[in-house]
Amino acid sequence: MLTIRDLKITLGGRTLFENASFGVNYGDRVALVGPNGAGKTTLFSIILKQREPDNGTVERDEWTMVGYLPQEGESHGEETVLEVATGRVEEVPRLEKRLHELEAAGDVASAEYMETHAKYDALNDAQVEVKAKRMLRGLGYRDSDFDRKAREMSGGWVMRARLARLLVMEPDLLLLDEPTNHLDLLSLLWLQDYLKNYSGALLLISHDRQFMDEVVGQVHEISEKKVITYTGNYSAFLQEREERYERQLAAYKNQQKEIAALQEFADRFRSVQSKASQAMSKLKQIERLELIEKPVAARKPFRFQIPQPPRGGQRAIRLEGIHMAYGDHKVYSGLDLSVERGERTVLVGPNGAGKSTLLKILAGVVPFQKGDRNLGHNAKIGYFSQHRADTLDGQRTVLEEVLASAPQMREDEARGILGSFMFRKDEIFKKTEVLSGGEKSRLNLVKFLVDPPNLLLMDEPTTHLDIQTVESLTLALERYEGTLLFISHDVHFIRQLATKVLHVNSGQITPYSGGYDYFLEKTGGMEDARAALTAA
Repeated sequence: MLTIRDLKITLGGRTLFENASFGVNYGDRVALVGPNGAGKTTLFSIILKQREPDNGTVERDEWTMVGYLPQEGESHGEETVLEVATGRVEEVPRLEKRLHELEAAGDVASAEYMETHAKYDALNDAQVEVKAKRMLRGLGYRDSDFDRKAREMSGGWVMRARLARLLVMEPDLLLLDEPTNHLDLLSLLWLQDYLKNYSGALLLISHDRQFMDEVVGQVHEISEKKVITYTGNYSAFLQEREERYERQLAAYKNQQKEIAALQEFADRFRSVQSKASQAMSKLKQIERLELIEKPVAARKPFRFQIPQPPRGGQRAIRLEGIHMAYGDHKVYSGLDLSVERGERTVLVGPNGAGKSTLLKILAGVVPFQKGDRNLGHNAKIGYFSQHRADTLDGQRTVLEEVLASAPQMREDEARGILGSFMFRKDEIFKKTEVLSGGEKSRLNLVKFLVDPPNLLLMDEPTTHLDIQTVESLTLALERYEGTLLFISHDVHFIRQLATKVLHVNSGQITPYSGGYDYFLEKTGGMEDARAALTAA
């Protein structure tokens, strides 16, 4: 289906990888992993023929239809959500126009013509609307959303509609770049199950290790300018990579000992006439050796000592009789909730159930119509929202922003933490006003960690982070002694941190006094848990 041979890619004068070779066959489920900047998305662009490699070849079977979901989507005009998912307004006319161009040029036997025709036929199928609605529902849309203008919705929701369109077309090879970034827990579980049974091949980039554990059977790692293939899911890859490193390190050390012994003999006896020929023989033996490179250990999650927050009262916060509505849409009516010191609680439930609204009420950033919000003794709240820009001083540099949050911190400590959250070298001197959304998100995380509140409210904190950075965040929060309430679609992150689950749905909150697996057990397993998450 897809064969890559001896590929070399340079970007900005830096070699990302060279002599890279691997294949993707029908039915394969492959994850492409490596640190940010390793070249994962660039490799996608070469597979898609959007750019040329410096060396090597990318071969695709002529009859292979490739579908691609980028991290960020294009802007939309007057299309409805359903029209995005079916492609009837923009995608179908674009495909039809390209077919006419290829026909006029006499390219009806080309691979591009066959692939374009396959996509055109898929979106003109009589069942396309039925399929699109099924995909949209799975990805969290309500039927009432189908006729809404896409431009009225957030970029994340539009990405879901574009993903639905891809799944409707059923490409032979799906290229997905961080597909879970814009999903909540429920839609992620739906996509996970869908991809497990997908008939085509899958090549994905993801920072969600649990998602990869569930979906993939191979891992291609970009490391030290090489692409190394491992069999198994992500957890198997981690184990095999460590074992491979130990084997290579042992081989390297053994060869270095051999070289040292040969060199020592040569140095000792080269001036002794009776042994000079033996000494020269040892030197030639060294020259004939195929030198083993010293392996580089995988980057470990950064560990740092998080300052502990001031101790609060036994009750961190309490809500009593909260009535909350957005216009005619009632979210909560008479909500009571008590949060105790030291609890680590994840909020789960269907999209639109009120999880983010609950965090905002707790944080005191939205007004409610009726009820009481009572903070505990000495409570200090930190709210990490999905919209992070407002908390930054645009004229400060990244480093200045961190040092302003923790004046007692040494500059080298701040640099170390920033480096672990992917701010390296000159990036720490960038003004915060020019940072991307992902960079602002990471910087706000650092600010929370260097000066933590004793009541921390976090809405999807792992979005835009790579796996190593998620692990660094997890390690820091494991040592956090305050009270934590969070929303996340990263199941591994939830499992590592949550000791309590609040199921939020239809204005009601059901507590489960245990972690995510306890929640699954009490709701009867994954299928019943999904039903619990979506129950109306």
